[in-house]
Amino acid sequence: MEETKYDLATFAGGCFWCMVKPFDELPGIKSVISGYTGGTKENPTYEEVCTEATGHYEAVQITFDPKIFPYEKILSIYWQQIDPTDAGGQFYDRGQSYETAIFYHNEEQKQLALQSKNELQENGPFNIVIATKILPAAPFYPAEEYHQQYYKKNPVRYEAYQKGSGRAAFIKKHWGDRK
Repeated sequence: MEETKYDLATFAGGCFWCMVKPFDELPGIKSVISGYTGGTKENPTYEEVCTEATGHYEAVQITFDPKIFPYEKILSIYWQQIDPTDAGGQFYDRGQSYETAIFYHNEEQKQLALQSKNELQENGPFNIVIATKILPAAPFYPAEEYHQQYYKKNPVRYEAYQKGSGRAAFIKKHWGDRK
């Protein structure tokens, strides 16, 4: 029997709590981990990242089977979770740690990310520039345990955050039935 070969996908999409649920428990997705990437400090804490001094993004790292769930499909879901036109953060979370970025792990992912960004710019529901960065993958540090699977551990707070931040309304307005 052939051993499954998993790939990684890493995305910054504002608050990492909101970036787990859309990918979690889908066929071919092995895990979705909240964490920090793109910064200068090894093993940063949430408090350190929040200071904006480490240069990290709040991100998720997805381990997936590309034969079951191709990277292109993951990209499509990613775009539908964020405001890709906001260069200053996401919804009411402001600052560099909440900006959006696709961190590619190989040249194929880079090309697919660039292609999907161009398609979104040309055909998507937005008429202003897509601000999401496409960057090489950097070391990824898992966030503290209380951040992992937050939507399951704290469903009431998670739903309140989704609605209160404006994320849920934005997704519904811009993606509605396209999801």
